[in-house]
Formats: sequence, structure tokens, C-alpha cells
Amino acid sequence: MGRKFGFSFSWKRAIGLSAAKGRLSRSIGIPLTRSGRQRKIGQMAGCCVPIVAFFGATLAAGILVRLWFQS
Repeated sequence: MGRKFGFSFSWKRAIGLSAAKGRLSRSIGIPLTRSGRQRKIGQMAGCCVPIVAFFGATLAAGILVRLWFQS
């Protein structure tokens, strides 16, 4: 591609497409780029991991206690 010195032109920015996509993305709260969506899903999943781990451990403990007292 080469290096550009001092001047670059983007037809998408010139017609306002980039700004429109940015406004739409902010208004609906969902990124329009693939990497943005993956980052958002990763943030949500990271928040849920401790909650899922806690309920999984509680469920496993309950099953073990029930099996222990059943026999």
C-alpha cells in the first residue's frame, strides 16, 4: 500500500457515512463493526462468569449433600 505523506482522502468520510454509522451505533447501543460486537459480548460474558460460577458451585454442593444423606 505504501506510506501516505500529509494527505489522505476517504469518500466515506466525505459523504458523511462514517458519522452516520457512529450516530446509529451509539443510539441503538450495539456496535456495527465485528470487533466492536465481539468486544461488547466479551465484556458482558466477563461480568456473568462469577455469577454463573457461584450458582454452579451451589448447585453442585446441593446435589452432593442430597446424595450424601440419601445413602
